[in-house]
Amino acid sequence: MKKAIFLLIALIMLLVGYKSFFFVVDITEYAIVTELGKPKKTVKEPGLYFRIPFVQQIIFFSKKLLEYDAPPSEILTKDKKTLVVDNYCRWKIVEPLKFYLSFRDVRSALARIDDIIYSEMRIELGKHNLIDVVSDNRNEIMRNVTKASRIKAKDFGIEIIDIRIKRADLPPENEKAVYARMKAERARIAKQYRSEGREEAQKIRAKTEKERTIILAEAYRKVQRIKGDTDAKVIKIYAEAYNLDPDFYDFLKKLEVYEQTFDNKTKLFISTDSYFFKLLKKGP
Repeated sequence: MKKAIFLLIALIMLLVGYKSFFFVVDITEYAIVTELGKPKKTVKEPGLYFRIPFVQQIIFFSKKLLEYDAPPSEILTKDKKTLVVDNYCRWKIVEPLKFYLSFRDVRSALARIDDIIYSEMRIELGKHNLIDVVSDNRNEIMRNVTKASRIKAKDFGIEIIDIRIKRADLPPENEKAVYARMKAERARIAKQYRSEGREEAQKIRAKTEKERTIILAEAYRKVQRIKGDTDAKVIKIYAEAYNLDPDFYDFLKKLEVYEQTFDNKTKLFISTDSYFFKLLKKGP
Protein backbone atom coordinates (compact mmCIF):
# COMPACT_ATOMS: atom_id res chain seq x y z
CA MET A 1 0.00 0.00 0.00
CA LYS A 2 2.77 2.39 0.91
CA LYS A 3 4.53 1.51 -2.34
CA ALA A 4 1.44 2.35 -4.40
CA ILE A 5 1.04 5.68 -2.66
CA PHE A 6 4.69 6.44 -3.28
CA LEU A 7 4.32 5.64 -7.01
CA LEU A 8 1.25 7.85 -7.26
CA ILE A 9 3.05 10.75 -5.61
CA ALA A 10 6.04 10.21 -7.93
CA LEU A 11 3.77 10.20 -10.98
CA ILE A 12 2.07 13.39 -9.87
CA MET A 13 5.44 15.07 -9.29
CA LEU A 14 6.58 13.87 -12.73
CA LEU A 15 3.53 15.33 -14.39
CA VAL A 16 3.88 18.57 -12.49
CA GLY A 17 7.52 18.68 -13.40
CA TYR A 18 6.78 18.00 -17.05
CA LYS A 19 4.33 20.89 -17.23
CA SER A 20 6.75 23.07 -15.34
CA PHE A 21 9.71 22.45 -17.66
CA PHE A 22 7.95 22.17 -21.05
CA PHE A 23 5.12 23.76 -23.01
CA VAL A 24 3.45 22.89 -26.31
CA VAL A 25 2.69 25.40 -29.07
CA ASP A 26 -0.20 24.43 -31.35
CA ILE A 27 -0.13 25.09 -35.11
CA THR A 28 -2.90 27.68 -34.64
CA GLU A 29 -1.04 29.65 -31.94
CA TYR A 30 1.81 32.01 -31.18
CA ALA A 31 3.56 31.92 -27.80
CA ILE A 32 5.22 34.76 -25.92
CA VAL A 33 7.71 33.64 -23.24
CA THR A 34 7.98 36.17 -20.45
CA GLU A 35 10.62 36.15 -17.75
CA LEU A 36 9.70 37.92 -14.54
CA GLY A 37 7.01 39.80 -16.48
CA LYS A 38 9.23 40.88 -19.36
CA PRO A 39 9.02 39.36 -22.86
CA LYS A 40 11.92 37.01 -23.42
CA LYS A 41 11.20 35.43 -26.82
CA THR A 42 8.47 34.76 -29.39
CA VAL A 43 7.58 31.27 -30.59
CA LYS A 44 5.82 31.16 -33.98
CA GLU A 45 6.37 27.52 -34.96
CA PRO A 46 4.41 24.60 -33.45
CA GLY A 47 6.23 22.10 -31.24
CA LEU A 48 7.44 21.18 -27.74
CA TYR A 49 9.59 23.83 -26.00
CA PHE A 50 11.54 24.08 -22.73
CA ARG A 51 10.98 26.76 -20.11
CA ILE A 52 12.37 27.61 -16.72
CA PRO A 53 9.79 26.69 -14.07
CA PHE A 54 8.31 29.48 -11.94
CA VAL A 55 10.49 32.05 -13.71
CA GLN A 56 9.14 31.98 -17.23
CA GLN A 57 5.43 32.31 -18.06
CA ILE A 58 3.82 31.48 -21.42
CA ILE A 59 1.16 33.66 -23.08
CA PHE A 60 -0.64 32.31 -26.12
CA PHE A 61 -2.23 34.24 -28.99
CA SER A 62 -4.28 32.84 -31.87
CA LYS A 63 -3.06 32.79 -35.48
CA LYS A 64 -6.63 32.35 -36.73
CA LEU A 65 -8.67 34.91 -38.60
CA LEU A 66 -10.70 36.80 -36.01
CA GLU A 67 -13.90 38.79 -36.33
CA TYR A 68 -14.95 41.94 -34.57
CA ASP A 69 -18.59 43.05 -34.75
CA ALA A 70 -18.65 46.73 -33.88
CA PRO A 71 -21.65 48.29 -32.13
CA PRO A 72 -23.75 50.66 -34.33
CA SER A 73 -22.50 54.24 -34.32
CA GLU A 74 -23.68 57.53 -35.81
CA ILE A 75 -21.61 59.10 -38.60
CA LEU A 76 -22.22 62.35 -40.50
CA THR A 77 -22.04 62.30 -44.33
CA LYS A 78 -20.83 65.05 -46.65
CA ASP A 79 -24.39 66.33 -47.22
CA LYS A 80 -24.91 66.56 -43.44
CA LYS A 81 -27.03 63.43 -43.13
CA THR A 82 -26.64 61.29 -40.02
CA LEU A 83 -26.25 57.56 -40.62
CA VAL A 84 -26.33 54.79 -38.05
CA VAL A 85 -23.61 52.45 -39.34
CA ASP A 86 -23.24 48.85 -38.21
CA ASN A 87 -19.99 47.31 -39.43
CA TYR A 88 -17.79 44.29 -38.82
CA CYS A 89 -14.08 43.63 -39.27
CA ARG A 90 -11.96 40.55 -39.97
CA TRP A 91 -8.44 40.72 -38.60
CA LYS A 92 -5.54 38.63 -37.33
CA ILE A 93 -2.37 38.92 -35.26
CA VAL A 94 0.75 38.87 -37.43
CA GLU A 95 3.39 40.18 -34.99
CA PRO A 96 2.64 38.72 -31.55
CA LEU A 97 5.36 40.63 -29.70
CA LYS A 98 4.14 44.02 -30.94
CA PHE A 99 0.61 42.96 -30.14
CA TYR A 100 1.55 41.90 -26.59
CA LEU A 101 3.52 45.08 -25.88
CA SER A 102 0.64 47.21 -27.21
CA PHE A 103 -2.38 45.53 -25.65
CA ARG A 104 -1.48 42.53 -23.46
CA ASP A 105 -4.80 40.89 -24.40
CA VAL A 106 -7.41 40.68 -27.19
CA ARG A 107 -10.04 42.68 -25.32
CA SER A 108 -7.83 45.76 -25.23
CA ALA A 109 -6.96 45.22 -28.90
CA LEU A 110 -10.64 45.21 -29.89
CA ALA A 111 -11.16 48.57 -28.23
CA ARG A 112 -8.25 50.01 -30.22
CA ILE A 113 -9.48 48.42 -33.47
CA ASP A 114 -12.88 49.98 -32.87
CA ASP A 115 -11.29 53.42 -32.44
CA ILE A 116 -9.27 53.04 -35.66
CA ILE A 117 -12.21 51.83 -37.77
CA TYR A 118 -14.62 54.44 -36.44
CA SER A 119 -12.10 57.21 -37.09
CA GLU A 120 -11.44 56.11 -40.68
CA MET A 121 -15.11 55.46 -41.32
CA ARG A 122 -15.99 58.95 -40.14
CA ILE A 123 -13.30 60.51 -42.36
CA GLU A 124 -14.25 58.50 -45.47
CA LEU A 125 -18.02 58.84 -45.15
CA GLY A 126 -17.53 62.56 -44.57
CA LYS A 127 -16.26 62.75 -48.16
CA HIS A 128 -19.43 61.24 -49.66
CA ASN A 129 -23.11 62.08 -49.86
CA LEU A 130 -25.76 59.83 -48.37
CA ILE A 131 -26.77 58.40 -51.75
CA ASP A 132 -23.19 57.26 -52.40
CA VAL A 133 -23.07 55.32 -49.15
CA VAL A 134 -26.34 53.44 -49.77
CA SER A 135 -25.65 52.80 -53.47
CA ASP A 136 -23.04 50.89 -55.48
CA ASN A 137 -20.24 53.21 -54.30
CA ARG A 138 -20.29 51.54 -50.89
CA ASN A 139 -17.74 48.90 -51.93
CA GLU A 140 -15.23 51.53 -53.01
CA ILE A 141 -15.78 53.47 -49.78
CA MET A 142 -15.15 50.38 -47.66
CA ARG A 143 -11.99 49.52 -49.62
CA ASN A 144 -10.64 52.96 -48.74
CA VAL A 145 -11.59 52.50 -45.07
CA THR A 146 -9.94 49.06 -44.98
CA LYS A 147 -6.74 50.36 -46.58
CA ALA A 148 -6.39 53.30 -44.17
CA SER A 149 -7.24 51.17 -41.11
CA ARG A 150 -4.75 48.47 -42.16
CA ILE A 151 -1.93 51.02 -42.23
CA LYS A 152 -2.68 52.23 -38.71
CA ALA A 153 -3.23 48.76 -37.24
CA LYS A 154 0.09 47.51 -38.62
CA ASP A 155 1.95 49.43 -35.90
CA PHE A 156 0.28 47.20 -33.30
CA GLY A 157 1.13 43.87 -34.94
CA ILE A 158 -2.40 43.56 -36.39
CA GLU A 159 -3.43 43.01 -40.00
CA ILE A 160 -6.88 44.26 -40.98
CA ILE A 161 -8.18 41.88 -43.64
CA ASP A 162 -11.55 43.39 -44.45
CA ILE A 163 -14.10 45.88 -43.14
CA ARG A 164 -17.72 45.76 -44.26
CA ILE A 165 -20.92 47.67 -43.49
CA LYS A 166 -23.68 45.31 -42.42
CA ARG A 167 -26.31 48.00 -42.23
CA ALA A 168 -26.48 51.75 -42.74
CA ASP A 169 -29.74 53.28 -41.54
CA LEU A 170 -31.03 56.74 -40.86
CA PRO A 171 -31.90 57.69 -37.30
CA PRO A 172 -35.63 57.06 -36.75
CA GLU A 173 -36.35 60.77 -36.24
CA ASN A 174 -34.81 61.68 -39.64
CA GLU A 175 -35.74 58.65 -41.72
CA LYS A 176 -39.15 59.76 -42.99
CA ALA A 177 -38.06 63.31 -43.83
CA VAL A 178 -34.94 62.16 -45.69
CA TYR A 179 -36.85 59.51 -47.64
CA ALA A 180 -39.46 62.10 -48.59
CA ARG A 181 -36.75 64.43 -49.90
CA MET A 182 -35.08 61.58 -51.77
CA LYS A 183 -38.42 60.59 -53.30
CA ALA A 184 -39.12 64.19 -54.38
CA GLU A 185 -35.64 64.46 -55.89
CA ARG A 186 -36.08 61.21 -57.80
CA ALA A 187 -39.49 62.40 -59.05
CA ARG A 188 -37.93 65.66 -60.26
CA ILE A 189 -35.17 63.81 -62.10
CA ALA A 190 -37.70 61.40 -63.64
CA LYS A 191 -39.85 64.33 -64.81
CA GLN A 192 -36.79 65.97 -66.34
CA TYR A 193 -35.85 62.75 -68.15
CA ARG A 194 -39.39 62.38 -69.51
CA SER A 195 -39.41 65.99 -70.71
CA GLU A 196 -36.04 65.56 -72.40
CA GLY A 197 -37.29 62.28 -73.92
CA ARG A 198 -40.39 63.96 -75.36
CA GLU A 199 -38.26 66.77 -76.77
CA GLU A 200 -35.85 64.30 -78.36
CA ALA A 201 -38.76 62.26 -79.75
CA GLN A 202 -40.22 65.40 -81.32
CA LYS A 203 -36.89 66.18 -82.94
CA ILE A 204 -36.64 62.65 -84.31
CA ARG A 205 -40.21 62.78 -85.67
CA ALA A 206 -39.59 66.18 -87.31
CA LYS A 207 -36.36 64.94 -88.87
CA THR A 208 -38.05 61.75 -90.08
CA GLU A 209 -40.97 63.69 -91.57
CA LYS A 210 -38.56 66.00 -93.35
CA GLU A 211 -36.60 63.08 -94.78
CA ARG A 212 -39.88 61.40 -95.82
CA THR A 213 -41.01 64.53 -97.65
CA ILE A 214 -37.67 64.85 -99.43
CA ILE A 215 -37.71 61.15 -100.42
CA LEU A 216 -41.29 61.37 -101.75
CA ALA A 217 -40.53 64.57 -103.66
CA GLU A 218 -37.44 63.03 -105.20
CA ALA A 219 -39.36 59.88 -106.11
CA TYR A 220 -42.18 61.94 -107.69
CA ARG A 221 -39.64 63.94 -109.68
CA LYS A 222 -38.04 60.75 -110.99
CA VAL A 223 -41.45 59.25 -111.85
CA GLN A 224 -42.49 62.38 -113.74
CA ARG A 225 -39.20 62.44 -115.60
CA ILE A 226 -39.54 58.76 -116.56
CA LYS A 227 -43.18 59.29 -117.50
CA GLY A 228 -42.26 62.30 -119.62
CA ASP A 229 -39.50 60.38 -121.36
CA THR A 230 -41.90 57.48 -122.01
CA ASP A 231 -44.64 59.76 -123.34
CA ALA A 232 -42.13 61.40 -125.66
CA LYS A 233 -41.07 57.99 -126.99
CA VAL A 234 -44.71 56.96 -127.47
CA ILE A 235 -45.51 60.17 -129.31
CA LYS A 236 -42.45 59.67 -131.46
CA ILE A 237 -43.52 56.09 -132.27
CA TYR A 238 -47.04 57.24 -133.11
CA ALA A 239 -45.68 60.04 -135.27
CA GLU A 240 -43.43 57.64 -137.13
CA ALA A 241 -46.32 55.20 -137.62
CA TYR A 242 -48.55 58.00 -138.88
CA ASN A 243 -45.97 59.16 -141.37
CA LEU A 244 -45.59 55.63 -142.71
CA ASP A 245 -49.34 55.09 -143.39
CA PRO A 246 -51.76 57.84 -142.31
CA ASP A 247 -54.91 55.88 -143.33
CA PHE A 248 -53.87 52.80 -141.41
CA TYR A 249 -52.99 54.91 -138.38
CA ASP A 250 -56.42 56.57 -138.58
CA PHE A 251 -58.03 53.11 -138.81
CA LEU A 252 -56.18 51.87 -135.68
CA LYS A 253 -57.10 54.94 -133.65
CA LYS A 254 -60.79 54.47 -134.54
CA LEU A 255 -60.62 50.85 -133.45
CA GLU A 256 -59.14 51.96 -130.14
CA VAL A 257 -61.98 54.42 -129.70
CA TYR A 258 -64.58 51.73 -130.50
CA GLU A 259 -62.91 49.32 -128.07
CA GLN A 260 -62.98 51.87 -125.26
CA THR A 261 -66.56 52.95 -126.08
CA PHE A 262 -68.50 49.76 -126.80
CA ASP A 263 -69.23 46.70 -124.68
CA ASN A 264 -72.03 44.09 -124.63
CA LYS A 265 -74.50 46.52 -123.07
CA THR A 266 -73.70 49.64 -125.13
CA LYS A 267 -76.58 51.26 -127.01
CA LEU A 268 -75.94 54.21 -129.39
CA PHE A 269 -78.38 56.38 -131.25
CA ILE A 270 -76.40 58.25 -133.93
CA SER A 271 -76.92 59.36 -137.50
CA THR A 272 -75.76 57.06 -140.28
CA ASP A 273 -73.79 59.88 -141.83
CA SER A 274 -71.92 60.52 -138.54
CA TYR A 275 -68.13 60.47 -138.71
CA PHE A 276 -68.12 58.11 -135.72
CA PHE A 277 -70.33 55.64 -137.64
CA LYS A 278 -68.36 55.99 -140.87
CA LEU A 279 -65.96 53.06 -140.21
CA LEU A 280 -68.82 50.74 -139.25
CA LYS A 281 -70.74 51.60 -142.38
CA LYS A 282 -68.02 51.58 -145.05
CA GLY A 283 -65.17 49.66 -143.50
CA PRO A 284 -61.55 50.74 -143.80
